[in-house]
Amino acid sequence: MRRQTFAALLLIVGATSLASSQAVRLRVERREPVLGGKSFGAAGSYEKLVGTVELTFDPTLAANAGIVDLALAPRNADGKVEARADFYLLKPVDPAKGNGRLFCEVGNRGGKAILSTFQQASGSADPTTAAEYGDGWLMEQGFTLLWMGWQWDVPEGRMRMAIPIATDSGRPITGLVRGNFIPNARVDSQSLADRGHRGYPVADPASAEHVMTVRANRTDAPVVVPRARWRFVGDWTVRLDGGFEPGMIYDVVYRAKEPRVVGSGLAGIRDLVSFFKYEKGSANPIPTIRYAIGWGVSQTGRFLRHFIYQGFNADAQGRRVFDGVIDERGGAGRGSFNHRFAQASRDALEHYNMLYPVDMFPFTDGTERDPATGARDGLLARAERDGPQAVPRPHELRVLQPRRFARAYRSGGRT
Repeated sequence: MRRQTFAALLLIVGATSLASSQAVRLRVERREPVLGGKSFGAAGSYEKLVGTVELTFDPTLAANAGIVDLALAPRNADGKVEARADFYLLKPVDPAKGNGRLFCEVGNRGGKAILSTFQQASGSADPTTAAEYGDGWLMEQGFTLLWMGWQWDVPEGRMRMAIPIATDSGRPITGLVRGNFIPNARVDSQSLADRGHRGYPVADPASAEHVMTVRANRTDAPVVVPRARWRFVGDWTVRLDGGFEPGMIYDVVYRAKEPRVVGSGLAGIRDLVSFFKYEKGSANPIPTIRYAIGWGVSQTGRFLRHFIYQGFNADAQGRRVFDGVIDERGGAGRGSFNHRFAQASRDALEHYNMLYPVDMFPFTDGTERDPATGARDGLLARAERDGPQAVPRPHELRVLQPRRFARAYRSGGRT
């Protein structure tokens, strides 16, 4: 019971068509033993690989057709769009001693939580000490652990992806962007980006087109703040004469520029995981991987739902990327992960971050009917329609709480 297969309890998802592993190049910038070569059970010693993954996306591939604005991004001499991202890997020194399973955390806003959640470790962006690795629960089973930056806008010090900017044949693209915030104290200035992230720069700070509104409750009619009372003091920072009132809901709709090809984050996760599963040459430091598991919490649980719904769970050869997915606390939502001027950090709360595209039909794995529009759709609809591999029926799908599962494992299966 204590050695039950971890992947067996996960949501199994189907495949469509995706990007080739040849579009991935790892640049390992740091390679070091974990805890001085300590042995983790039968898996033996582990090592840490830290560096950058270079990615290229071919806009002509059908697998990439769903990446919004990819065709408008700059291209290299081969006609491909380039991106790069931070990656972080913990693997057995001897790949043959691993269990053949890649456990990929899609990090919530550039963070890392696998070790603290599953190994009872103290939190660390770059684990070094025994306390920061915890009890070694996953590593003793031989799992390879992977993180990759997938957002361009996260605060400094977190895992990030350098994502290209779309243009209209080299000319800037502009569009309306909304910032929503509730000050906790009376302040004169406020960022229009979410939670310390980077924002889209304003196209013309002096334009009369920009609008600021304020209200006390989400059901109140918004009151327009006179344009003469507020101004931009940075690319995505505004200042209000007399300061912002604590607890009030402010919205600013402004014309921004430089839209990122945000869907590159979905494609990057897809291609890197596919690389580790299917590339068997010397370029792959862990060529024994046979299965891949995706885990996301809250924001990134929704990311994984979006990933599956939009058909990113297969590579260009139609091979399955994630064999199982854990959506922890993602609810029935998706998010701002693949549209022009998307703000991937935004969610949908009762008073804050309202009206962002999160709680969007469909809400269930199986096909359902939207009572408002009459449309029929499901999270797994595309995989069921196009995927070469079988997809479990909706009543067979399970979404687990990893902490509960970890406790059940340690107690011999008791919850």
